[in-house]
Amino acid sequence: MREYYKILGISDDSTDQEVELAYKKLKNKYSSERFCEGEVGNLAAKNLTKVENAYSEIMNYRKQFSSQTSSSEMIEKVEELIKQGNLSGAQNLLDEFSERDAEWHYLQSVVFYKKNWYNESRKQLEIACDMDKRNSKYSNALEKLKQNMENNERRFNESRNYGQDANPETNRQMGGTNDCFTFCATWCCMDMLCSICCH
Repeated sequence: MREYYKILGISDDSTDQEVELAYKKLKNKYSSERFCEGEVGNLAAKNLTKVENAYSEIMNYRKQFSSQTSSSEMIEKVEELIKQGNLSGAQNLLDEFSERDAEWHYLQSVVFYKKNWYNESRKQLEIACDMDKRNSKYSNALEKLKQNMENNERRFNESRNYGQDANPETNRQMGGTNDCFTFCATWCCMDMLCSICCH
């Protein structure tokens, strides 16, 4: 990157305004000289191309760096909002991101997890792991989430089956099926029929 600043004749700590002024000055100089005859014109044309390229590279780099810095600051704000329990604020800030990298999907999964939206949280973690396969933070979080979901499902099934005997014969003896109800209903109907007939 330093060679580009050298082409413009400025230092790498120059402001954006200083970069633009140096670029315009050299551009005007070489733009007029390129119409000269001979080697002067050829050299000016080459220098003009170098100046254009240097300016473009410098500004693109600065824009990208500024975007990364801004994104990093927003990530920190999201993390702080999650710690404070402000999930709606964290979600609103996440929605403002234009570029959604692996860390964005990880934080989105955390918000979903805090809301007990486990399936949605899992999907976001899977995306984060797919985007950054070497990140142990994402893979460990996904593994823990899967274990929690499996444990919850097992507890749910156990509580649903609680009190039910595996032996259907025992259930019948304890009145656990509809046999008793069916017998009583039949007996009542017969009693009513007998009462009608008798009258």
